[in-house]
Amino acid sequence: MSDLKKYVADRKGRDREFAERFDEGYARFKIGATLRKAREAAGLSQEELATRLKTKKPAISRIENHAEDIKLSTLEKVAAALGKRLTVKIASNPGSTMSPQGNSWYCGRQPGLS
Repeated sequence: MSDLKKYVADRKGRDREFAERFDEGYARFKIGATLRKAREAAGLSQEELATRLKTKKPAISRIENHAEDIKLSTLEKVAAALGKRLTVKIASNPGSTMSPQGNSWYCGRQPGLS
């Protein structure tokens, strides 16, 4: 475990507010990083994705670098523009006393259905 990971784990154990804010920030970062990775895997530039979405390159940059408060409908449009589909999963919280249960939903129209 790196020094940074040790520090974060220790601080999260001592400071509940830090833990909540860190996890929220990481989740937003992860969404943007996932979108960027998917765009790059599709072989598209930000400009090309923006054209497909009928928007401008700075909008794609904002989504990838500051994915806060992004709407599910926007995520669905980005996924469709990349030739993908969006799935949403609700999973158990690691530290939760609730029994682990997870559900996934397909967002949007399923292929083959009208």
